Amino acid sequence: MSQPPPVEPDTPDPDGATDRDPDPADPAGPPAAAVAVAGPELARSASLSPTERVIPTWTDPSARRAADLIGGPMGRHAQVGRNRIITPLRVCLLMAIVILICGWLFKAACIQTGPDGNLDQGGQRPWITACYTDVVPLYGSHELDIGALPYKASWLDNGQVRYMEYPVLTGFWMYFVSGLSHGYVAVAKASGFLPVPLDVGAYFTIGAIALGLLYLWAVASTARLARRRIWDTALMCLSPLLIVHAFTNWDLIPIALTAAAMLAWARNKPVLAGVLFGLGAAAKLYPVLLLGPLLILCLRAGKMREWTRTAVAAAAVWLAVNVPVMLAFPAGWYEFIRLNSERPPEYDSWYFIYATLTGSSIWDKAPGASSPSLVNLLSLLLFALACLAIGWFGLSVRRRPRFAQLAFLVIAAFLLTNKVWSPQYSLWLLPLAVLAVPRWRPLLFWQASEAIVWVLLMLSFAGVSNKGLSIYPFINAALVRDALVLMLVYLVVRDIVRPEKDPIRMAGDDDPTGGVLENAPDRFTVASLPALWRRRSAPRGADAPPAPPAGEDALAPGR
Repeated sequence: MSQPPPVEPDTPDPDGATDRDPDPADPAGPPAAAVAVAGPELARSASLSPTERVIPTWTDPSARRAADLIGGPMGRHAQVGRNRIITPLRVCLLMAIVILICGWLFKAACIQTGPDGNLDQGGQRPWITACYTDVVPLYGSHELDIGALPYKASWLDNGQVRYMEYPVLTGFWMYFVSGLSHGYVAVAKASGFLPVPLDVGAYFTIGAIALGLLYLWAVASTARLARRRIWDTALMCLSPLLIVHAFTNWDLIPIALTAAAMLAWARNKPVLAGVLFGLGAAAKLYPVLLLGPLLILCLRAGKMREWTRTAVAAAAVWLAVNVPVMLAFPAGWYEFIRLNSERPPEYDSWYFIYATLTGSSIWDKAPGASSPSLVNLLSLLLFALACLAIGWFGLSVRRRPRFAQLAFLVIAAFLLTNKVWSPQYSLWLLPLAVLAVPRWRPLLFWQASEAIVWVLLMLSFAGVSNKGLSIYPFINAALVRDALVLMLVYLVVRDIVRPEKDPIRMAGDDDPTGGVLENAPDRFTVASLPALWRRRSAPRGADAPPAPPAGEDALAPGR
């Protein structure tokens, strides 16, 4: 038996929270019904109502210390949940808006006008101020400033013909935003009273507003998925990672679609979830990877019909978005695949770090080859092995993992094994981390390390001779960041192995992201490696002990 975290009980508010004066010092403790059993024999607590909220300042030491800035943790006689305007969700959205504004200001240094009134990148300014964003240079280099149609338009780059290198939904998002910016500039010039910015300034700002709205959608979806731990969403609203990377690229598009897809799945809408996963995959590859963890969990719970509907819907939507462009502009559509196969290891990847520290050229292209074959094959092989290990793990542990937990493990494995880890890719982990491992201190350390990695990378681009740094401070920071991501992986694995210590299940939920999986019995499991080893090592004959059932191993309680 384990005691659930303190909660805010009883009177519902617009966010589904409740309110009764909670008293952590009450010698009687919480109501008798509020005792949750977290073992595998009970899927969830039968006591805590779905509307009760966990109080972070009572359960998390980092949140408790941070609360000192606003007067300390919530008091035992505090009346909460009765204000119909200032609700947890709205507070989280307000925090996200403030941080998104900070993110825009952080990049604003790269949108300055020179004495002639034109864009002035200032030579080393993007590196020294760390304000670099792909949005600004690609506006002109990809001919968005003249309204060129993506995937049809081409340009020369070092003598080679290039096309739009982003997935279709992202490419046409850029095109649509450029059209809006052109329209705004024309109206501003004609009106005589609206501010007339640089074309690229209007493009960046209008795009930032649209991306910010998408991120607010992701915050709202994640908050709904967090249920009684809604305040954990603050971790993705006040993130330093969001300040440095919200507008570095267009990754907030698939992040919003993925969060909404997970919410649709959690609300037992598999077709809608598939549609959103498909749209997310049309903007960036990573959302489709979440179908893998979902397959493992549905296989274990015997819910393959729901998974099939989701996968078919995702494939249909992805094809509907991509096939017209594929047929009309095959060379332009293929550019994304070509570029990713031919590009060398990215700075943040361990492949680049290894080559830099050792001076090795092992990842270089072979003479006459079009792509670095070894690193392509190795990264694919490592990710495939990681996925197989995660799949086995998900089928063999004694209690079915939560969807967000396996999803986090898969995306973390992709980033750690892939040859390309663009710094803004780390944003993919934000909503998943909030749902998978809602522990404030390790998440804040990881997010801070991401911001430091970015600044040191930019300074290394400036170079020592231009008031920058060498590559080695960045490498050290990247290794620390990788270690912190591995630490988060360890925490997720530990919570899966010991579900009675999982903060989500301690609060009384089985799997808020699970949808049809929540509280469903297992239909298919496999033996874990410890169980297989015991079977192999057990003596044969009549005196041999019976083998444990599949899925039951040394991770059982008390061992």
